[in-house]
Amino acid sequence: MRSHYCGHVTEELIDQEVTLCGWVNRRRDHGGVIFVDLRDREGLVQIVFDPDREDVFETAERIRNEYVLRVKGLVRARDEATINEKLATGKIEVLGKELTVLNAAETPPFQLDDDDVHDDLRLRYRYIDLRRDEMQQRMRLRNKVTRYLRNYLDSNGFWEIETPMLTKATPEGARDYLVPSRTHNGQFFALPQSPQLFKQLLMMSGMDRYYQVVRCFRDEDLRADRQPEFTQLDIETSFMGEEAVMEINEEMIRGLFKEVLDVDLPNPFPRMTYAEAMEHYGSDKPDLRIPLLLVDLAEEMKDVEFKVFSGPANDPKGRVVVMRLPGGAELSRKEIDDYTDYVGRYGAKGLAWIKVNDVDAGRDGLQSPIVKFLPDEVLEAIISKTKTKSGDILFFGAGDARIVNESIGALRVKLGKDRGLVSDEWKPLFVVAFPMFEDDGKGGLTPLHHPFTAPATNSPEMLKQEPEAMLSRAYDMVLNGTELGGGSVRIHDMEMQKAVLDLLGISDEVAEDKFGFLLNALKYGCPPHAGIAFGLDRLIMLMSGASSIRDVMAFPKTQTAACPLTSAPSAVSNAQLKELNLRLRKQETEQPSS
Repeated sequence: MRSHYCGHVTEELIDQEVTLCGWVNRRRDHGGVIFVDLRDREGLVQIVFDPDREDVFETAERIRNEYVLRVKGLVRARDEATINEKLATGKIEVLGKELTVLNAAETPPFQLDDDDVHDDLRLRYRYIDLRRDEMQQRMRLRNKVTRYLRNYLDSNGFWEIETPMLTKATPEGARDYLVPSRTHNGQFFALPQSPQLFKQLLMMSGMDRYYQVVRCFRDEDLRADRQPEFTQLDIETSFMGEEAVMEINEEMIRGLFKEVLDVDLPNPFPRMTYAEAMEHYGSDKPDLRIPLLLVDLAEEMKDVEFKVFSGPANDPKGRVVVMRLPGGAELSRKEIDDYTDYVGRYGAKGLAWIKVNDVDAGRDGLQSPIVKFLPDEVLEAIISKTKTKSGDILFFGAGDARIVNESIGALRVKLGKDRGLVSDEWKPLFVVAFPMFEDDGKGGLTPLHHPFTAPATNSPEMLKQEPEAMLSRAYDMVLNGTELGGGSVRIHDMEMQKAVLDLLGISDEVAEDKFGFLLNALKYGCPPHAGIAFGLDRLIMLMSGASSIRDVMAFPKTQTAACPLTSAPSAVSNAQLKELNLRLRKQETEQPSS
């Protein structure tokens, strides 16, 4: 139906006849001459209709925005005064000779050039929203990224292999989406949270190097970087340790940024231990673009009379930190109160602070309600340790270590953004040496990654002796404060896997029920193997500059895991429920009080 895409009609085609198809982006009537900007996915070109061709001109008078047209015409140079340097097609126009309206269109629910459209409206009419140039460019970027990743892995000996969508519920850390079985009464499939167990089985099958661009499903509370269904780039290798896996994936991401964005990422990526990340940034995905650091004050605070500080300083599960904000003494009390409310969202009971108006004046140069509780030598030690200068402000966090890390770590990022401290560069790194386990809050242990991650020992006995102190062979790739991908060396030894499950309080019966197929496979010659999974949506979100993964997915869900476009989820008929042997439980209603 067409000879060229609209965006491909340039001055090289002057005096040639072209046939174009697309949508009316804009129609303008200039004193008897009609101009139409015709748009398709490759760009936009100006069509001119003059009254000399009465039948064509009459049709052009009736068209409106978003009509679908087929135009045959002659490419000619624009007058110099009308050249548009912002467009690839800006030096030419097409004189329309034939015009066919392929489809009319009602007035769209929003204008495509309107940037202030509510998300719900955009999602309800997503097929219109996707016509916008910004969304077209993001989908183009997504295609380029996916194509590069596939080509890279193909050229490095990886095979793309599909794994099942209907599978068994396994412990992945979030709720499963369940699918009732019609043929197996009372039983359910689960949609996969990841292909973790299947990709390990592929290594046991001798596939050696596997990858998959795969849809995954997690029924969890949503944020800007989470969706109930999302896409992973899943990778697994045999006979490769963590260094080799990190090296080949680092090379892949570095090549991707150079190819798609013409950005040179550092070679090699920096490495940081989990302990260093938590100590200095309060997060296992630190944003290295922000120069603010957390400084530990356990030693300085353990003997002060101020229990708010000395209590956590002497508690093995507590922490006291300080963070210096250069120039922060200019903050108003309202601004400080707002930051206090902000850290409260993360469980912090308050936010202590000291304004340093004059560092050389000692105590007299400090302004804060807490200064009176701290001796001179402690104040001097804090100022010395943080390299504080006049005009700075110090923010303190004290209490449970996890809450301190989360609240002050989040405050660090917020202050960095609010104060313009985020550098305009790409800062990738690998975070390594994660703890094997963490406290589950119920007196037991839970895996920091998943129960198939290998510990940093080959001895099950050593693992059992001091599991809380054991590190794992896990690694995360982080970029600008976002986890791009996480992976680990996997357990390939049956005795080690049993030891880990035992430490997690998973009985033999439960283990057999949940993933007996994996345990059985370990008996038949399992190779050492390792892998990683990248959040493809997050990666593209960062590369495109979007603020949410919804903006780089063609048909995402809302914050309530609903689809305004299709009105999903929705009720199903009683006949369908009966086929599945399901009955909906009636909602309980409150009885009015007598």
